[in-house]
Amino acid sequence: MIRERSDADLDVCVELLRDVHELAGYPVNWPADPRGWLTPVDRLNCWVAVIDSRVVGHVVLTSDSAGGASVERLFVDPRATRAGVGRSLLEHCVTTAVESGRKLTLEVVEKPGSAAIALYRRAGWREAGRTPIDWAGDEASHLLHFEPPA
Repeated sequence: MIRERSDADLDVCVELLRDVHELAGYPVNWPADPRGWLTPVDRLNCWVAVIDSRVVGHVVLTSDSAGGASVERLFVDPRATRAGVGRSLLEHCVTTAVESGRKLTLEVVEKPGSAAIALYRRAGWREAGRTPIDWAGDEASHLLHFEPPA
């Protein structure tokens, strides 16, 4: 089940984010204020995925200056990966963007063996460009820009 994230979910989301960061390196740089990072000011909405009353995933849909939307802060409890949680959250963002008439995009740091990039490609997202970066350490040198399936 996917539902709006509540303030009561934030502590669990921060714990999950820490697990994801330690196991998968997301986010690349740990935020000084993880609760604030999970709640960007340009957010349209924040959702969590719940299985058996337990929060197992998180995503934020943000707005951009051109009236579009971006998928951000998408992560899944490492104990719930490969169960379709990430894909469900991604599809929820697509549906919401279509219903609101917003063009949807997402960005991800290019890293060897990235499960996130594999998820996006399996879900039909297309790479639309890449930008060199210097803030992600030695393993990552580009930010990949993706567009949803047509």
